[in-house]
Amino acid sequence: MALSLEQKKAIVAEVAEVASTAHSAVAAEYRGLSVEQLTQLRVQARGAGVYLRVVKNNLAKRAVEGTEFACMQESMVGPLIIGFSQQDPGAAARVMGDFAKTNDKLKITMAAIGGKLLGPEAVPSMAKLPTRDEAIAQLMAVIKAPLDKFARTLNEPVAKLARTLAAVRDQKEAA
Repeated sequence: MALSLEQKKAIVAEVAEVASTAHSAVAAEYRGLSVEQLTQLRVQARGAGVYLRVVKNNLAKRAVEGTEFACMQESMVGPLIIGFSQQDPGAAARVMGDFAKTNDKLKITMAAIGGKLLGPEAVPSMAKLPTRDEAIAQLMAVIKAPLDKFARTLNEPVAKLARTLAAVRDQKEAA
């Protein structure tokens, strides 16, 4: 079914809007996947905050033009499904990578983050990126560690004095 010019413009506008706010993108060739498998992938993506879309390559190239994903334009060949991470940078890589492990027909072709085009070998590394909550927790632990150490350092002379007095008391009671 051929798309009208208005439908094409709507698709380009929708994908461009998502790409302008996305943290990262992963593209994969989906040739050979059944409708049921694609639906399963879409459900997983929706649950992880990933925008997933099958778009004609010429429309996708227009949509990512002027965004940090413009680096993907030259590599868009073949039937591609593109996932944009909306909430955290590793979400699309996690969803597509996990799905590719169980479905060998999904072949990840490229990824992009921060305006840099990455190959399929970078997807496992991207998948290990922390979520927003994990990153905040790690940052808080780094900020809190010196304060904890400082408090323990200040407390140590008092604790050592208490241990010494307790040892002297025990020694006098034993004698």
